[in-house]
Amino acid sequence: MITRLTPQDTAFYRLESSSNPIHIGSLAIVRNAEPGDSATPILDYDRLVDLVESRLALVPRYRRKVREIPLSLGRPVWVEDSRFDITYHIRRSALPGPGTDEQLHELVSRLASHPLDPARPLWEMYLIERLSDGRCAIFTKSHSALVDGETALEIGHVILDTGPAPRELADDAWIAPREPGDLELLVGALGHLAAQPRRALEVARDASASAFAMLGTAGKAVESVISAVRAAATGAPDSPLNTPTSRTRRFAVVRTELEDYRAIRGRFDCSINDTILAVVTGALRNWLLSRGEALTESTTLRAVVPMSVYVHGGEGNQAQAASEVSSFLIDLPVGEPNPVIRLSHIAHATEPNGRQRRAVRARTLVHLAGFAPASLHAMSVRAASTFAEHTFNLVITNAPGPQAPMYIGGARMLEMYPVSPLLRKQALSIGITSYDGRVFYGLNADRDAMADIGVLEAAVRDSMEEMLGACI
Repeated sequence: MITRLTPQDTAFYRLESSSNPIHIGSLAIVRNAEPGDSATPILDYDRLVDLVESRLALVPRYRRKVREIPLSLGRPVWVEDSRFDITYHIRRSALPGPGTDEQLHELVSRLASHPLDPARPLWEMYLIERLSDGRCAIFTKSHSALVDGETALEIGHVILDTGPAPRELADDAWIAPREPGDLELLVGALGHLAAQPRRALEVARDASASAFAMLGTAGKAVESVISAVRAAATGAPDSPLNTPTSRTRRFAVVRTELEDYRAIRGRFDCSINDTILAVVTGALRNWLLSRGEALTESTTLRAVVPMSVYVHGGEGNQAQAASEVSSFLIDLPVGEPNPVIRLSHIAHATEPNGRQRRAVRARTLVHLAGFAPASLHAMSVRAASTFAEHTFNLVITNAPGPQAPMYIGGARMLEMYPVSPLLRKQALSIGITSYDGRVFYGLNADRDAMADIGVLEAAVRDSMEEMLGACI
């Protein structure tokens, strides 16, 4: 089956470089041994391979690779990989046991730094063994061109189950097909252009300015021009967060309790999302102060904040149906010393009438068993990419996860962290996921620009304590 990449998929695919990997990462920590039986793992490499292989029919794009059209006469296409080898994509690693969380995060930093192989399907999964306390980790990388949340989900979306016994699926009778040759792709592209002359304009536009496709199809050209004019007049504040990135990354995490955010919400009559943004704002304020940055009460950082929008129910209900991801710009009041006033500013800014936002549909997420927020984070990055790079300082993705325990191959998942990519000239990306009564922060940063990522990690905890103190 040959499917043409969308304009946005194409833009993400061509944006990839050695210093700018554009893949979505997801880190799951699982309990991999029964109490008192650490010698017998619940989930080993062979079982993980079998599990993923049995679920690939739910994410068929994970068996497809990208092929360019000869002479650039059209967007690239997805084709079935005739040499698909699942053991190439699922890899095994181990820490010097018993491995510490710090060693795990350093390994994730290194794995997240490497681009995916463009000659193969654009994903990798690592089983990381010998983590302390009978745990193991699963780190997944999926290219942003691969996952759109509507026609293609992230692999972590389908390998999770609601109970220890993996759900049964119909046998997958996939057989590796013959790959099309260059001549076949060229003839197909010429036929496509002949049938749709307007596509010829798209080809010319892609050849001259492929980044334009990040703003969507040709029908959105007028909107993109208006947006660019507006953005030029409202550039983001100067910040150490905006700098050319290096080839390597740093990764850190923070674990917090969902009940604490609910307490803040109840005290100040705001949303959970507002409280999370207030905690992030306080952390960024303390981090800037630690660097000796001069802050006034009017100092802000501008963030792109994609959030999930639901059809039914309240926050944190795993039965909800995700309808879209809505992305908007918000000025975080990092210069304001009072945490309550910071929260008030944020709550006002996130009101529906007070945001400049764009939405990405997510109908595929509705009623899918084993839901995980990885696909929502992937969609969030896509939504954030529609804003001009100089109009914001960082991206903060926030995707709610299930509030009941989930399992991977029978092993209970304990924690889940997003590892969002750095967009161009972005030194920091913050991904946030709620799961099973906790809120997990994944801090992905440029290694050179943010050697002090540990300061920001501690600042998140300090900011949460400050917010809780304001509730008294």
